[in-house]
Amino acid sequence: MSVFGDGLEAAVQKAFTRPAPKSAGAQMRYLVKQLKGTKAVAQLLRISQRTVERYVKNQIKKPRPDLATRLESEVKKRWQPQIRAKAREKAATTGGIIIDTRARLGYTAPIGSTDQDRIRHLTVALPPRYAARLFDAQEQGAGDDRLREIAAEALKEVYFQDGGRRAGSLEEVRFTDIQHLDFDL
Repeated sequence: MSVFGDGLEAAVQKAFTRPAPKSAGAQMRYLVKQLKGTKAVAQLLRISQRTVERYVKNQIKKPRPDLATRLESEVKKRWQPQIRAKAREKAATTGGIIIDTRARLGYTAPIGSTDQDRIRHLTVALPPRYAARLFDAQEQGAGDDRLREIAAEALKEVYFQDGGRRAGSLEEVRFTDIQHLDFDL
C-alpha cells in the first residue's frame, strides 16, 4: 500500500474492540466464513483449495512468510467492518484526526518571507472535514500523492495559517521527505 494509506488504516484499526485472529488456522477459518467457502479463499490468497482446507483443520500451522503477510492483510481488511465504519464516521463528522509527522515542510509565499523547507516534527489535530476528505480519497483508491496533497492543504490551514489568523498570503505548502507519519482518531 502506501505511507498515507497504511497510516490511515492503522488509525482505524486502533478502534477495534477485539483483536483480530493471530494463528494461521484461525485467520483461515475467519476468511472461509467471510467469503463463504474454501475455493474463494484459495483464489484470494493464490494457493490451492486443499491447502486452505489443511489450514482450517490445523494440519498446517506455520505459513510461508509471503502467505502469512497476505493472510494477515486480508483478515485485517475485513475485521470488524461496523467498528471501522463508525470510527471513520466519527472522525469525519465530529472528532477529526490527529497527524503526527516528521517531514520536510516549506511553503510558497510572497517575496521577502522565510519560505525555506526544513525538517519539522508536528503533531496537529486536523478538523473533521480533512479527515472526511482523507478517508474519501482513500476509499476511491487515491495514491500517496493525492493523500499527501490533502494533508499538506490541512497543515497549511491549521498549522501555518492558524485557521486564518496569520500568513493569509500563503499559496502552497510542500510536504516532502517524510521520515515518520502516524494518524490517530
